[in-house]
Amino acid sequence: MTQSVKPQAPSSYKRVLLKVSGEALMGSGSYGIDPATVDGIAADVAAVARTGIEVCLVIGGGNIFRGVAAAARGMDRAQGDYAGMLATVINALLMQNALERHSIPTRVMTAIYMSSIAEPYIRRRAVRHMEKGRVVIFAAGTGNPFFTTDTGAALRAAEMECNALFKGTQVDGVYSADPRKVPDAQRFDTLTYRDVLANDLNVMDAAAISLARENRLPIVVFNIHEPNAFSRVMQGQGRFTTIVAAD
Repeated sequence: MTQSVKPQAPSSYKRVLLKVSGEALMGSGSYGIDPATVDGIAADVAAVARTGIEVCLVIGGGNIFRGVAAAARGMDRAQGDYAGMLATVINALLMQNALERHSIPTRVMTAIYMSSIAEPYIRRRAVRHMEKGRVVIFAAGTGNPFFTTDTGAALRAAEMECNALFKGTQVDGVYSADPRKVPDAQRFDTLTYRDVLANDLNVMDAAAISLARENRLPIVVFNIHEPNAFSRVMQGQGRFTTIVAAD
């Protein structure tokens, strides 16, 4: 396996977590995975990792299976959530393959034990992987039903002592409503955790926002489909929304 040499990071971030929704991997499709889209995101993550910034990822599974949607159709919610966790493992393995094609050493760590395909999640081991310049992908959520991958991302970012949580979405920040459905929706450059919770803004679930607030973990929301989006936002360029604590 290729080992990377970590140069000096150009930004103020030492370690960050990128949350990518499963839907982002579909590209223009309506289900599954678009290889070109996965490769584009991997190339962007690889560019950031090469600067020396320690990077970890959480990828959702909504492109394959959604436990909440299945529960709405009568499936047991816990069983549906476990199926959704397995979907995140599929996405993590595919992203690992894409990153390693870009010569970035990568480890997948799962909250559910499946040693034949990935390492079990152990906090100190994950930290050591990143210190050695490896990208770590956290899969299977928290390992518990009734928790979203957004909450899993906030939890892992707090555990890894990340400087920020970056959420790559389908739009260029947080809006008062879905701008794809409401053309005059208001876009925000900066919000507080309280703003998000009080106004029920649809960016992350309340548990994830509360966890980030408790740990004073900034959240940066941006459009993952823009060219070099992650690299640019890491440098403070492009359009994004930052969610932080009130002054």
